[in-house]
Amino acid sequence: MSAKVDLVIFDLAGTTIRDRGEVPEAFTSALRDARIPFDPAEIGAWRGASKREVIERLTGRLGLPSASAGQTYARFSAALRARFSATRDLAFDAAQPAFEKLKAAGVKLAANTGFDRETVSLVLSSTGWPATTFDAVVCSDDVANGRPAPDMILRAMQRTGIVDPSRVAAVGDTRLDLEAGRQAGVAYRIGVLSGAHDRATLEKAPHTHIVADVGAVPGICL
Repeated sequence: MSAKVDLVIFDLAGTTIRDRGEVPEAFTSALRDARIPFDPAEIGAWRGASKREVIERLTGRLGLPSASAGQTYARFSAALRARFSATRDLAFDAAQPAFEKLKAAGVKLAANTGFDRETVSLVLSSTGWPATTFDAVVCSDDVANGRPAPDMILRAMQRTGIVDPSRVAAVGDTRLDLEAGRQAGVAYRIGVLSGAHDRATLEKAPHTHIVADVGAVPGICL
């Protein structure tokens, strides 16, 4: 039996790697250092978005210059990388077996994330996954618009040579992951409960499936 999809696109934090609060902690640290007021609930609602875009929105709302956004983003990135560097057992146990099942069936794999390239490189090197795990890795630096825009999904399709969105699955732990999947027209929009958003939040998003973790993805896509 052939696989139902040709490509599965996975989010990173909260989906394939553990999110123990490193991202909101890094946001909080950077914004407080820059003396930029923020609502933690609003930051939570933006989980899954381009981190650079979130900071640009916050600084833009205050009428601060673009240099302020750049400096705040640099603080955030440095704080996040320091937190991830100190994190042990970064990858979810269910991730690599799921990757292996999909690849054995001939399915291509991609990762997409709101992190910048330097952070992505650090994360992937810390997981223990083979360097050949993903056929494409797309980050926020690679596209004009972060989630919920479909740009990262479409770029992953382009890089893997997949043209039919009905043969694509997108997997993530946030509302924005699922909204990006809908905008890209992918057939499977799989929400996982291992990360930022709970079932009630994901059920309000345009999902096709909600599962406990990425270990369930091969059962949907194969």
